[in-house]
Amino acid sequence: MTPTPVPMTVLKSLTALRLDINIWSGCRKLTPADLASSSLPPERLASLGSKKVCNPEALRIFTTLKNRAVAVLDRCGVRFLGGWLLPDTQITSLVPTLNRLADDFASARETFLASYDDSIRAWIADNPGWEDLIARSLVREDVVRSRLHFGWQMFKVTPPRRADVGHSLVQTVQGLGGTLLEDVRRIAAEIWTKSYAGKTTVSAKALSPLRMLRQKMAGLHFLEPRILPIVELMDEALNQMPQRGPIKGRDLIALQGVLCLLQNPTTVLEHGQALLDGESPQAMLGSLGSLPMDDMPPAFVLAASPCPDSLGLW
Repeated sequence: MTPTPVPMTVLKSLTALRLDINIWSGCRKLTPADLASSSLPPERLASLGSKKVCNPEALRIFTTLKNRAVAVLDRCGVRFLGGWLLPDTQITSLVPTLNRLADDFASARETFLASYDDSIRAWIADNPGWEDLIARSLVREDVVRSRLHFGWQMFKVTPPRRADVGHSLVQTVQGLGGTLLEDVRRIAAEIWTKSYAGKTTVSAKALSPLRMLRQKMAGLHFLEPRILPIVELMDEALNQMPQRGPIKGRDLIALQGVLCLLQNPTTVLEHGQALLDGESPQAMLGSLGSLPMDDMPPAFVLAASPCPDSLGLW
């Protein structure tokens, strides 16, 4: 079973976004003069033809903020031509989040630059014997400032009038349903590994990543019609979870079953079609936890990754 081709008209309800984030690496290219010594610089100072002229730990915050921006966009959009396509309905709530990350990035940049000279001196002191190697490769503060930037661009995508030059774009748009299913598979696998694999009980906190995945699927369901019934199936599972206390037994089995289903795009389409054809979410979800607990194989709750055998349930 293959994803439904997405029509080009879907672009009217989507906004494209590309991140424009630059992060100074803190490195310079190694030169022959750097290697004139009979000994090589230590790994913490040089590797693969480059030398670190600044402590990498001082720059870690910028990568962290970039990763947060990517995670935010992955939660509500689908990857597209080096950026993301986002539902127009999500833009209003998304922009303040990106603005906060941009403010945090700017604040971190000013903090870093305010102590830049001290940081360089400390890095030189921490690498005795290599002072000259670092000192002759220092980068001016204004140059570093120009290489630390957090921004983004939003725009609408309009296909060209000539069909012969827009063929590749048409193919990319038609495949967005498959792209969404692959996103769902990847995120579900991450949730399984981090929160559910090998667990016989989980806390309510383990429901949060599943709810975030549900929101992504609901927001982009128009890219693949068979996604929406699966969202309803997830709602059925999440709504039956206890309000407090541990989640275990059949409740946990149901969640594990849903997560394993989501990790197989073909199965998602098959079950989504079955729900569209009239099978109820309650009946489908019930099948995931219908076996007596005494008959559940240990692999069902003790497997690490990938998912345990479906036993015909998904």
